Amino acid sequence: MTPQPPARTTEAHQERLGLPWWAWPTTLLVGAIVATELTLGFPELPAWLPYSVLLPLSILLLLPLGRLRVAVRDGEFLVDDARLPVEFIADVVALDAAGKREALGVGAHPTAFVVQRPWIGGAVQVLLDDPADPTPYWVVSTRRPVELATTLLAVSRRARAASDSSASAS
Repeated sequence: MTPQPPARTTEAHQERLGLPWWAWPTTLLVGAIVATELTLGFPELPAWLPYSVLLPLSILLLLPLGRLRVAVRDGEFLVDDARLPVEFIADVVALDAAGKREALGVGAHPTAFVVQRPWIGGAVQVLLDDPADPTPYWVVSTRRPVELATTLLAVSRRARAASDSSASAS
């Protein structure tokens, strides 16, 4: 009987960076105000037309903002459609709101990969160790920065240990 390779974890971390609850009524309110302005500015328009167009449009504009997913699975760090193999992660720093502001501030590297949501206070800064990639680090918003940083470090260390042991065995 041949030994089976260990199964890869399907999900080590996953979260969806949705919008806060107050974004939906605020957007509808702004859409209603703009529709009212159009109704008052163009009295020849039927009164229902701006509302029937702008209110659904305002909701449709919010849908893509709440669909961003952050996950660690199958040896990759996934942020929306970007993929980072975990063996290229050198270090991970969990950032609170002040740390996130500093990481994205004046001293930020111009080629850093940033996925930032202003309504989410925390983030992680993922330092890379890939000579073929000019990106020095990723900064990604997350509601659970410590949990994501711990998961990324653990998965990255396991991947590096496995690649080091396979390289030394050859």
